[in-house]
Amino acid sequence: MELMQAIRERRSIRRYRKDPVCGCAIAGLIEAARLAPSWKNGQCWRFILVRDHEMLQRIAGENYGAPACIVACGLPEESGRNNEQDYYLVDVAIAVEHLVLAAVDMGLGTCWVSGRMLEEQKIKEALGIPEEVRVVAMTPLGYPDGDLPPAPAGRRRPTEEIFFSESWGAQG
Repeated sequence: MELMQAIRERRSIRRYRKDPVCGCAIAGLIEAARLAPSWKNGQCWRFILVRDHEMLQRIAGENYGAPACIVACGLPEESGRNNEQDYYLVDVAIAVEHLVLAAVDMGLGTCWVSGRMLEEQKIKEALGIPEEVRVVAMTPLGYPDGDLPPAPAGRRRPTEEIFFSESWGAQG
């Protein structure tokens, strides 16, 4: 699959088949994430694959019935801070985006979960994540079940609304 096709076809999957995801697919996803760029090449990300059903319930509730989940963590000390921004968040987000696009290419589904939807402390306790490590995102992982929702491209803002040339608001 070409990259632009994967970008156009990526969507949040909320229903999964019970079929397990093979180890070679997991390895490919982690390789895609590993190759992501990061602040000063710090590579502050760490990923935890969770397949145990009880643990999936514990950290993610229903988890849309996915047979697996990947928890994406960041080590702030391995990244940087500039202009009052913590770059570990950006570093991990780029790596997760690489992962979810690779999943599309493999016929796998994902659904980015972050922010207020994460119960970070509960996840850290359940998975033994050290206090200095931050849980940034997680995604259920598996084969989509049933008809896929429409691709998000149809609900995107028009280019002229999001892209300016030379200055804010200037069309070019």
